[in-house]
Formats: sequence, structure tokens, C-alpha cells
Amino acid sequence: MNTKDIVIGMVGSGGDGIVAASDILATTAASEGLHCMQFKSFGPQIRGGESSGIIRIADHPVYSQGEKLDVLMAFNWVDYQKFPGELNCKSETVVVTDEIGFPDVLPLNDGVKPAEIFKIPFEALVKESGNPKAKNIIALGLLSEIFNLPKDGLKKSIQRKFGKKKAEILEGNLKAIDIGINYAVSNKLKSKLQFAFTPSKPHCVANGNDAIAYGALVAGCRFFASYPITPASEIMEWMGKELPKFGGTMVQAEDEISAVCMVTGASFGGVKAMTATSGPGVSLKVEAIGLGTIAELPYVVVNVQRGGPATGIPTKSEQADLMQAVYAMHGDAPHAVMAPADVEDCFEVGIRAFNTAETYQMPVIILSDQFIGHRKETVSCFDAHKIPIVSRKTPKDPRQGEYKRFALTDNGVSPMSYPGIKGGEYTCSGIEHNEAGYPVSTHGEHEKMSEKRARKLDVLARDYKFIRRYGVAKPDVGILAWGSTKGAVREAVELGNSQGLKLAALVPQLIYPLQVKEVEEFIKSCKKLMIVEMSYSGQFKNYLGGFCRLPENIIHLKSSGGRQFETGEILNMIKGNL
Repeated sequence: MNTKDIVIGMVGSGGDGIVAASDILATTAASEGLHCMQFKSFGPQIRGGESSGIIRIADHPVYSQGEKLDVLMAFNWVDYQKFPGELNCKSETVVVTDEIGFPDVLPLNDGVKPAEIFKIPFEALVKESGNPKAKNIIALGLLSEIFNLPKDGLKKSIQRKFGKKKAEILEGNLKAIDIGINYAVSNKLKSKLQFAFTPSKPHCVANGNDAIAYGALVAGCRFFASYPITPASEIMEWMGKELPKFGGTMVQAEDEISAVCMVTGASFGGVKAMTATSGPGVSLKVEAIGLGTIAELPYVVVNVQRGGPATGIPTKSEQADLMQAVYAMHGDAPHAVMAPADVEDCFEVGIRAFNTAETYQMPVIILSDQFIGHRKETVSCFDAHKIPIVSRKTPKDPRQGEYKRFALTDNGVSPMSYPGIKGGEYTCSGIEHNEAGYPVSTHGEHEKMSEKRARKLDVLARDYKFIRRYGVAKPDVGILAWGSTKGAVREAVELGNSQGLKLAALVPQLIYPLQVKEVEEFIKSCKKLMIVEMSYSGQFKNYLGGFCRLPENIIHLKSSGGRQFETGEILNMIKGNL
């Protein structure tokens, strides 16, 4: 059977090179002009343990990780069993595994028996290669022959990955690919499942964390301070490598509070600044973010969400930091919250977040998550000139003693000075103040300044132009979703409409302030409303209900973190409620 859309799952122990192998498959697909999405999963341990990778490759754009596996590459049975609910198989799944330790009597995790099993003598093949770490590369060679994956593209990816290392390392990995291919050929290992593809113009491939960092750099970020935390650390690593090339500074702070306070100070000093963390880190940063709101300082805080609460599931995705992002600060603390929905979106949100922060002089929180941050997917090559960059609005000719940093204006935004602007000196603190920045404690002044800061949210919600809508104009079922659930929702809408259903979806990028007019217009256009979110308590539904008139009998698909929604899961729930 030929297919143009294949989902491959790989699993093994620490040191087996599962993640590296799936990375190589992703770059191979992109180099051959194919589309892909690669998702990796780890156990919560610091080092070692099991890991898995899922990669979907197709000759058309893909928006989700796909449905159940077409191929399972399991180096051992024990590690495979540690991923229930993630490496989902079906009766058509083909298994490639080590001849040692994989039981002859299945079922797999999902209670199904595979269509085919290929048992491979990996120990002997690794010995033949002379490299004890070559198992993953040998496996790639085997997969390319058994399922007709692009062999030449694999070799080119190996050359790109190892080309700058010693010659014997590159040669050893190319030899390992050939060992896998030759073993499959000589033993006539060919699956009934064959991937049919035609090479075309190469695509770019990137992951979400790198894309956010690159967007921030393009937006003009020149100071970054952070503390390592899963799954956000790659942003810091990228910034540490790239930011100094453009005259910027990256600081690995001693803790989360120090990092956000450094960013607050950098913004006061006139520099575009950002920090990145996950939910536990945001818990420590919220007081300083509140300082940013009352001092009207523009900077960006990235939250790459993970399973919570507390330490929770550090290596798995969730969308349960929504209420934290919107409401965590004490007092009335106007700020913005934005959510990228895929890797390409991460780059654009990285720019838009800084533009929003600088335009409205407030902190902006980017709500990404582990699924977006760690996954790789093919993207249009990032265009650094697509979105105009906003510069800080500064006073033109401030006069000593007359400059009012917090002057009341129609849109709530006042020209912002910084040290070095003559006549622009002002007091900047976390205490309530009047227009000039002098501390005050009267109700009247507090009311005026609270209204000034809040006014910016109304203007932002009105003027923010980007919002995603998919599907028909007047759907039988309309879906509201946000963030990384967008991919499966979009595919469900497109597939459902191709089957004769009438579906649509609205996925806002600006989460707070909510674009109430646009959301309510969408709700009115739907006969039935569905909300999809990865939060056990239904935070998105509850949040929407605070601003919009939600209908009764909402179809609510919610789940805690640890696994991603599938297109079929969404469609089945829709069909069951029609």
C-alpha cells in the first residue's frame, strides 16, 4: 500500500539516539521538499531514561502530529511500554524492533496486533559498524529501505550534521546508514506500506523555542536574562549564541526573580529586553511583572508551558497556565498575553510581542508550550521584513522639571524617557504616582492612573488585527481553541468539511485583552459551539465565559496535559453531538 502521509514513532533508552534520529528524519524531509512535524518526548529524569520521537512526513502541509502510528521503531519493549497513550498504534501499524527482548506475543499498548513485524539483529549490526553509538543511524538506513524513505536525503542530512566534525565521524555515520540499507536489501525486508514521494524545492525547518528567540532578535531585543528551566532553556541557549553577534547581552541569572528584575532594569534603561521560563518560573516573576505594569515598562516574558501544578510533568505539554498569565499579578495590572499556535507563528509572535510592549508600554507574556517549543516542523523561511518593527515613543524635547512621564492621554500611552535624555529625568518606582511620577496615595490620583493604564487594553483589543478563522461562514459547529490545539482543530475542520460537515474554527492570537467583538460574532455564526483546550479544569472556557455570552450545551473537549489531541478525536466528538 502506498501512502503520501506517514507517521513514524521511535522509542528507546537514553543513549540510543532516538531524538537525534528523528531530528535527522525531519531535516531529511525538509531537504526533499516534503512537509513534516517532529515531536519528541522524554521522561522527567535529568539524564538517561527513556525517550521517544514521533515524526509525520507528507507531500502536503501538515498541522498536527498525525493520528495513530503507521510505523513503530522500538529498540526495546520495556521503553515502549513507558509511553502509554502517546505512541498510539493501530491494526495497520508496522513494527521494526530488536530481535532481542521484543515479545512474539503482542498486543501493543492499544490492544492491537501489528500488521507486520521486522526483527533486526541490532547488536550484530552495531558490531559490524565498529561504533557502539551507531544503532540509531543504522535504524534510519533500515527504515529508508523498508518503507521507501528518501535515502539520498538521509545521507545529505548526515553530511550536514556531522560534516564539521572529524572525517572519521562523518565516514562512520555514512557507513552505518549503508549497513542498515544493505541488511534490509540482502534480507529482502520490504514492508507492504511504502511511502510515495516526489522530491521538490527544499523547505526550512525549525522548532518553536528557536523561532521565538529569532523573532525577538529581529524585533530588536538586545538584552536577555533567564534561568534554566524545562522546556524553555533552548531560548536561553539560542540567545547566548546569537545575541552577542548583534551587540546584545545574554545573562544566565542566579534565579528567576533576578532574571526578570534585570529585564525590568534594562527596559527602564531604554533597551528592548526579554526573559523566558515555564510556569514555576512565572510564579516567581509575577511581582516584578506587576512592577512593570505600574511603571509602564515594555518587556517580554515567555512562558513555555508544561504539565503542572508544582513540578508536575516537566517534559510534557499543557495549557493550564492561562489563568496565571492573565490574573496572577495582585492589584489591577494591565498587561498583554499572546499565544503562538505553531512554529512559524512563534517567530511572528516574537516580533508582535515586542511591538505590543513598546506601543502600549506594558509587559507582554507569550504563552507557548512544550509541544510547540520542542517540536520541529517545516515552515516558510522566516521573513525578517514581513512585520514592521515598532520603536519606543520618546519625548521630543522634554524640559527640565516639566516632563510628565505618566501624562494622561487619550490612548493611555505617554512618551517614555530613559537615562541619557536631557530633561527627561523622572521617578520610576512600584508605588502609585501622579503624572510626573511623584508618589501619591490618594484615591483620586489612584483612580486616574488606574484608568489610564487600563485604557491601553481597550485600544489594544480594538487595534490588534490578527485573528485566525478557518472553515465555512455559518457552521453547524464552530470551534474555539487557542495555542497548540490549533493544528488538530484546523485539520478536523478541513477533514470534516471534506466529508460534508459544516465546520469552522476561531483561534485568537491575542488572548488578553480578549477581542470580545470578534469572538462573539463568531459564536453568533455557529449553530453549536465547541471549545477545545488542554486544561483539566477548563480554564479557557471559564475565561471566555467571563467576557462573552456563551450558549448552553457547549461541546467541551478538555484534557489535562501529557498527550496531544488528535484530529479524529475532535471529529468523533463533533459527530457524536450533531
